Amino acid sequence: MPLRDGRLSHDIDPSDRAPQDACGVFGVWVPAEQAARAEVSKLTYYGLYALQHRGQESAGIAVSDGSRIVVFKDMGLVAQVFDESVLNTLRGHIAVGHCRYSTTGSPTWENAQPTFRSTDDGGLALVHNGNLINTPELAARLAPGELTATTDTEVLTALLAARGEGGVLEAAREILPATRGAFSLVFMDEGTLYAARDPEGIRPLVLGSLEDRGWVVASETAALDIVGARFVREIEPGELIACDGQGVRSERFAEARPKGCLFEYVYLARPDTTIAGRSVQATRVEVGRRLAREHPVEADMVIPTPESGTPAAIGYAEASGIPYGQGLVKNSYVGRTFIQPSQTIRQLGIRLKLNPLREAIEGKRLVVVDDSIVRGNTQRAIVSMLRDAGAAEVHVRISSPPVSWPCFYGIDFATRAELIAGNLSVEEIRDSIGADSLGYISLDELISASHIAKDNLCRACFDGQYPIPVEQDARGKHLLEATR
Repeated sequence: MPLRDGRLSHDIDPSDRAPQDACGVFGVWVPAEQAARAEVSKLTYYGLYALQHRGQESAGIAVSDGSRIVVFKDMGLVAQVFDESVLNTLRGHIAVGHCRYSTTGSPTWENAQPTFRSTDDGGLALVHNGNLINTPELAARLAPGELTATTDTEVLTALLAARGEGGVLEAAREILPATRGAFSLVFMDEGTLYAARDPEGIRPLVLGSLEDRGWVVASETAALDIVGARFVREIEPGELIACDGQGVRSERFAEARPKGCLFEYVYLARPDTTIAGRSVQATRVEVGRRLAREHPVEADMVIPTPESGTPAAIGYAEASGIPYGQGLVKNSYVGRTFIQPSQTIRQLGIRLKLNPLREAIEGKRLVVVDDSIVRGNTQRAIVSMLRDAGAAEVHVRISSPPVSWPCFYGIDFATRAELIAGNLSVEEIRDSIGADSLGYISLDELISASHIAKDNLCRACFDGQYPIPVEQDARGKHLLEATR
């Protein structure tokens, strides 16, 4: 059953779902004597709140008091799953938390995270951002019927929990080198917080410090800011760390082969997050400037598709000299409706989330800036809406190259057959959405704006060059469900 107030969604058109990241992860360790004051469950709650944009299907927190681990998770947003009374029951000095969007395994309670396994000498709770590409191979190490969920995260948890006398650290040393794909992991036993990042570093993971010798691990630096943690550094590709009373201990389980996700800069990360020492907001504004130089047009006003197109629209206006303005108003309080609209009123559902400012755009030549085009339904509706409101011309500018290929490393894109750029040329896409002109930033200009070397970025969704080959039988959201 859906929660009564629905689940919020940034989708303008549910039939044109934007790319979704796998999830956000968060972990915190404080000295046991600081547990009552630190309230790690509430720190984790606020950390997940800051990462809510990375996953909106389910949320969960696991807490250890030094002798046992307690897990609470459910379907829905962080604020729907947790309230004051629940958080007050989650007492301890170590916590891990997760907000999920599913990329392997259906969106069910069983697949929500943290995942937990009892062991001979305690327990293990784990959260994961990313997507493994050798899940069947890893699952083959487990006994038949051992899995209780259908996610790659459940497979990892089961393998790490079978730790024997060497403990979690020794199990991680054995399992992580054999694990392929994207994984930013945060996990814990009763006394130690651990974190690990895949050798390519595809998904982000950062380390922060709290006063009173506490440590925080999170998907983005914005989550550190929210809980008052000081950014220390990024966890390096191929690195495994352990946080406890001895401080932070680091070791390598694999050589670093950096391939950070370029799409984090385009869409996934919060604008107030920093990646590789560079503000995401600054990158997006710079992309807009470069977009204006690559695809100039005579126009009267630059407007964003709220909120995703705003930074690039600011940059486009700066570089072009065309005034920036607000032409579309987004209703921030509209959730995903559970009433399926008929075709005749589908446009009404879009207008519920976006509505044009007629007096601002009537008779104007507009440049509309957005971050990406997936299927094209949203842009088609926006162009039509602006024309109905009296726009003289509508020129669409996109702050990413055409998204032509699916992602197997933790972003739930449509299949290549569903991606409009996987089937149509730019001119055919322009005609399909009804714009007067259409311009995408080039891949080289996007890479240059990121300030990251081309060879250190994963660009697969744009150019089809996958840094880690993916076997056909390892693809698919429901690949483990067929084996149960």
